[in-house]
Amino acid sequence: MKNSEIIEKDLKYNWHPCTQMKDHEFLPMIPIKEAKDVYLYDFDGNSYIDAISSWWVNIFGHRNFYINKKIIEQLDRLEHVIFAGFTHEGAVKLGERICNLTGFNKVFYADNGSSAVEVAIKMSFHYWKNLGKIRPLFFSLENSYHGETIGALSVGDVGLYKDTYKEILIKNITLPIPKDNSEEEALKALKKAEKVFEKHHKNVSALIIEPLVQCAGYMKMHHPAFIKGLRKLCDEYEIHLIADEIAVGFGRTGTLFACEQAGIMPDFMTLSKGLTGGYLPLSLVLTTDKIYQAFYCDYTELKAFLHSHSYTANPLAVAAANATLDIFERGYFENEELKISDVPLNKDKSGVLEHNKKTSKYIWDEMQKFKNLSNVKEIRQTGMISAVEMIDYPWEKRMGLKVYQYGLKNGVLLRPLGNVIYFMPPYIIKKNEIDKMINTAYEAIKSLE
Repeated sequence: MKNSEIIEKDLKYNWHPCTQMKDHEFLPMIPIKEAKDVYLYDFDGNSYIDAISSWWVNIFGHRNFYINKKIIEQLDRLEHVIFAGFTHEGAVKLGERICNLTGFNKVFYADNGSSAVEVAIKMSFHYWKNLGKIRPLFFSLENSYHGETIGALSVGDVGLYKDTYKEILIKNITLPIPKDNSEEEALKALKKAEKVFEKHHKNVSALIIEPLVQCAGYMKMHHPAFIKGLRKLCDEYEIHLIADEIAVGFGRTGTLFACEQAGIMPDFMTLSKGLTGGYLPLSLVLTTDKIYQAFYCDYTELKAFLHSHSYTANPLAVAAANATLDIFERGYFENEELKISDVPLNKDKSGVLEHNKKTSKYIWDEMQKFKNLSNVKEIRQTGMISAVEMIDYPWEKRMGLKVYQYGLKNGVLLRPLGNVIYFMPPYIIKKNEIDKMINTAYEAIKSLE
């Protein structure tokens, strides 16, 4: 089949996410036939560097040989089983491994990032209710995004997604964020936040944050001191801290989990996206024995946490997650090709993270050229997340869309957030591919000067 045939049928039946479908009257849909490593291939033979990891999920490349192998092995044994009253070996293994890596005691499974956020905010509220306290409010940060289901939208602050549904959202209070990623601005924001804590803390169940980088919030980046200070405020005012590491976890910020850089442990941590290497939908909500014990009682007390998904802990998705952890724990790179070692390594000695440090430095060095463009306001980077913020073009001009179109014409998938162009590629990306990714974005932005 050709691109045109696939496009015609797609537009006849399918409604795509985060898309004004009328745009496709002038903006061609891109049908993908296959993918390998960092490349996507359409039906007409065109290739595109996946500079955004297919919405931030793919970390070890498309069709990774090792993850493929582990999913196929699982498929030959068990494809799915109910997770209420039943369990399976993969879920037991994953639960143990993720707790050992993070220091948490309990794992609750869900299907995707938004679902994990829903679980965390429900579990926090329910915890306080089981203790005889009703706390209907939540704190979150200005400019934050945590998903698009109703609960997740409620604790976010990006109007583009949220404003339409304001009449049906749960109650939420936003805290100020630092103006930039300096420690000085972090401390200023914390002083302002403390005043909000003082006023509202008795009615607040939890504060939810996306540590270090607000990804869908136009890639705003914060100093670790901000996260550390928020943990201290939550402790002082007895409020749960939920760390949404759905996008920033699994090496994206330079450490396995972003909270490590602040030296803190939240009460809840949500994980998804890179968890399965970008293969299958799966999310985790990690928490403590203290939280768990508030629900552990005789059935007649009616304190059980009654939340479920049909595909909870799906064995195929769990197999992908275990394979992903295998690569982190035993993976290494040789001539920029990912291989598996026979000698287990701990997360602090991960060949993946060491490789990422070199890759992120190369990306940062190459990004310096953007400073020469008059229509670039700022460049910034945290680990394997890099962003170029253009000047404040009016949103109606859709300058980001022009960059997106230029990228596709030149073989690079760039999906800007407003006036912010970002790079979040799979970790296996090679130097020549980085060069093409950055040079394409540079030429696209330059053409708008």
